Amino acid sequence: MSVADERVALSATSGAKRPIRLFRNMSAKIASIPMILTALCVFVGGTAWTVIYSFTNSRMLPRETFVGFDQYVRLWSTDRWIISIKNLAIYGVCSMILTLVIAFCLAACLDRKIRFESAFRTIFLYPFALSFVVTGLAWQWILNPQFGMQNVVRSWGWESFTFDPLNNPDIVMFGLLIAGLWQGTGLIMCIMLAGLRGIDEDIWKAAKVDGIGTIKTYVVVIIPMMRPVFITSLVLIASGIIKLYDLVVAQTGGGPGLSSEVPAKYVIEYMFRAQNLGQGFAASTMMLCSVVIILIPWAYLEFGGKKRG
Repeated sequence: MSVADERVALSATSGAKRPIRLFRNMSAKIASIPMILTALCVFVGGTAWTVIYSFTNSRMLPRETFVGFDQYVRLWSTDRWIISIKNLAIYGVCSMILTLVIAFCLAACLDRKIRFESAFRTIFLYPFALSFVVTGLAWQWILNPQFGMQNVVRSWGWESFTFDPLNNPDIVMFGLLIAGLWQGTGLIMCIMLAGLRGIDEDIWKAAKVDGIGTIKTYVVVIIPMMRPVFITSLVLIASGIIKLYDLVVAQTGGGPGLSSEVPAKYVIEYMFRAQNLGQGFAASTMMLCSVVIILIPWAYLEFGGKKRG
């Protein structure tokens, strides 16, 4: 028998023994059935139920009286919702930029193999282990003008020092931003550090041979190579921004006035306190749309480029 005939025979034999694609890895597929059913029933079903009832006049209990887009028209004509969107936009833009910049700078410093790296990494990551409620209460005390930072600085002799962001409607969102950055930057720093540790050391050696400075190497070479890391970090930051609620309730309760109101708090207030389920469902549906707006570009950047490649 020739070599060609043997190859044909082997391919025929392997093809005969190869199972149908549907029945491959059956044990893994059977094990994933509970999670699939949970996702379909709880997440997909609950989301569909919320969207459907956002077109009704449901109050304390769900009703099946459809009113079209009345809830959405009322939503976007409410000053409280507009203020919450503006506040979330301010917090979101600042949080994304500052978190990425601070986290990358910290990761770059730790990547230089400094002494006590493990201790610093633990210190930076530790706030992420705390809940937003604990973080909010802690920073409420730190930013309190009578007991916190302002009182400490004045006790040092600087009597005119004023720092009371949580009681100032113009900068209250920046007071929330400080607490959010303190808690969330550590996780992004660890993700950035893992990405930096994945860079081949030969790239650094080649940059030094070519006479390229450290900062220019980061900007021109390293950061473009870490594109997937930055995309993942952006998605994590954005998901945390959209569901911002605990921190606001713990620090300011939405005040002063409505100056720190956010969409998630708007949804909770209307669904459970105002007993207006239809309005709460409409607001939560708009939050869902914002999540979809984030996920579609992320999925395109993550999977679309791979298919083209």
